[in-house]
Amino acid sequence: MEAPTRDSLRFPASQAQHIDPYIPSPSTPPPSNPISKPHVTLTFATSLDSQLSLAPGVQTALSGPESKAMTHYLRSWHDAILIGAGTAIADNPSLNCRIGGVGGYGGEGLERQPRPVIIDPKGRWNVTAESKCVQLAASGRGKGPWIVTFRGAFGREDKRRKLLESVGGAVLEITIVLATTNSPMPWSMILSVLAGNGIKSVMIEGGGTVINGLISPANIREVDSVIITIAPVWLGKGGVQVCPDEREQEGNKIPIGRLKDVKWLPLGDDVVLCGRPNGS
Repeated sequence: MEAPTRDSLRFPASQAQHIDPYIPSPSTPPPSNPISKPHVTLTFATSLDSQLSLAPGVQTALSGPESKAMTHYLRSWHDAILIGAGTAIADNPSLNCRIGGVGGYGGEGLERQPRPVIIDPKGRWNVTAESKCVQLAASGRGKGPWIVTFRGAFGREDKRRKLLESVGGAVLEITIVLATTNSPMPWSMILSVLAGNGIKSVMIEGGGTVINGLISPANIREVDSVIITIAPVWLGKGGVQVCPDEREQEGNKIPIGRLKDVKWLPLGDDVVLCGRPNGS
């Protein structure tokens, strides 16, 4: 193994031991039979008023250096990182792992580098050779991105498709008849497509539409574990809020869900909440 690069990160084992029970175990052998869905870890950083950013489309740094290193540690133990097209457009994220010792940061090949996955039903993301995740894939420091979309959103001759394929990425198409063109993509099908392409674990990072859709009453059971970084800041009204649609039973509002096996971990100025949804 090569020496870690100057921009690599380290997450101490003394802190990792508190996180490990909530993520896929590196010691667990891969399943011998095909799986119907990957292990789903939902993780994001939020303010004290449950905001992800100051406003839609505005990149807002919330995580401190310790919790940022934790995020990269989580990436190192998942097969894929998943975000929505809105986050890809607003943030131009790298979507790779910079923990020292993984592929591209001291390790060989692309060992423990996750696959970037972008949910883009309408083909909104104008991915180019300058997109950070494409540049990292081209330089051998990340895997080529996959786009999950509706059939027809990316034409066979679309230059974006060809660009992704040139760096080891792909366009994965879902065919389904929806009530309206604005209907969200069904999470059960998204996860099934990923499982069918060899993804056994996926770390879902955002943004607001993806997170709120996944923790909605219809989809919360798809989530296996939740790891949330809470930053000591209020962002104020007008931001992107984590607040899923309400749930009713016999005309009365009831909670959407509650976490079990809860653990709180201070990391620098932040606090990290780990748990599992009841019934997941």
